[in-house]
Amino acid sequence: MTTDPPLASHIDHLVVAAASLAEGVQWCEKTLGITPGPGGEHPLMGTHNRLLSIASPAFPLAYLEIIAIHSGAPSARSIWFRRWFDLDDPELQAHLVQSRPRLVHFVASTGRAEAGVRALARLGLDRGEVLPASRPTPQGLLSWKITVREDGQRLFYGTLPTLIEWGAVHPAQGMPASSVVLQSLAVRHPRADTLRAAYEAIGLADVEVTPGSPNLTATLQTPRGVVTLESAGI
Repeated sequence: MTTDPPLASHIDHLVVAAASLAEGVQWCEKTLGITPGPGGEHPLMGTHNRLLSIASPAFPLAYLEIIAIHSGAPSARSIWFRRWFDLDDPELQAHLVQSRPRLVHFVASTGRAEAGVRALARLGLDRGEVLPASRPTPQGLLSWKITVREDGQRLFYGTLPTLIEWGAVHPAQGMPASSVVLQSLAVRHPRADTLRAAYEAIGLADVEVTPGSPNLTATLQTPRGVVTLESAGI
């Protein structure tokens, strides 16, 4: 039986979910002290986003995505499939409505998403199908491949990253530099050993994993000083 050569993955972007994109923009201005840049629409999922570079020497292409369901553009997928990042989950939506936008997930980039799915499957982890996706931008069509489960679940309370494989262009290359910088990303979960094995399988080495109650913590340097975003088990 042939095996895939070792993989390499890196933090691509943080996912902040919001009940609406307008609320997400307001949250960003209040919390991070900056207005996010333009994003786009995702016809495949019926979502839209705003983007903000958080690149640093340690994370040279990192960015933050604020994402919400686009009420005026239903998902093009079958009604039996759910949107990515648990956005159709009633509990998550209730938290977003009652509370505020929140860090819920992160995405790891790799040059071989399908091999990453196979590596996780060998550990008994179903990261989902690798789907082609795209959206128009002023510079042309932005295309990528991304792992999405039929049930849309993030898994491990958002601490097992979605895998993305970009085409010829990475969106961060066209983003202006911002005054928000990612300093670190850390994960806490009761199944820390399983997560460490999963990260090793996909070659992800820049995320700290410790045992404990589920949490995803991003530390950012911002115009408002050091800001910590947490998923807090959502």
